[in-house]
Amino acid sequence: MFIKIKKNCGIYMEHNGLDRQHLVPVTSNFLLNLNHAAEVSFYTIKETKKRYDLEDHEFTLPPFTRVIHLQMSYAYANLKENIKGNKGQLKERCYYKLFFLPEEMGQYGELREKIESYVLNL
Repeated sequence: MFIKIKKNCGIYMEHNGLDRQHLVPVTSNFLLNLNHAAEVSFYTIKETKKRYDLEDHEFTLPPFTRVIHLQMSYAYANLKENIKGNKGQLKERCYYKLFFLPEEMGQYGELREKIESYVLNL
């Protein structure tokens, strides 16, 4: 199943292709294949967090920002050959974090409901 994230919808994104602690607004439509997600987490930010945009301007995430964290499967991992100067291999899985500001709760709820409709609760 694919989920479509629409541009200019008030959603911010972080992924491991960006520098640490950087967020970008979604400025073009894109699809995520949920069949390739190994783990999905839903959580709420409880305190103000500081992040940065692509031009290193400070950006504040307010409390009650909702997050959907998609950790992709190992088939979509980067292989690192050197870890802190030592030889070896480390697979770093790709991830996507979608941040929904408190005023965007409708979109968060809709997306979470769709994802959870594919979950079997025992």
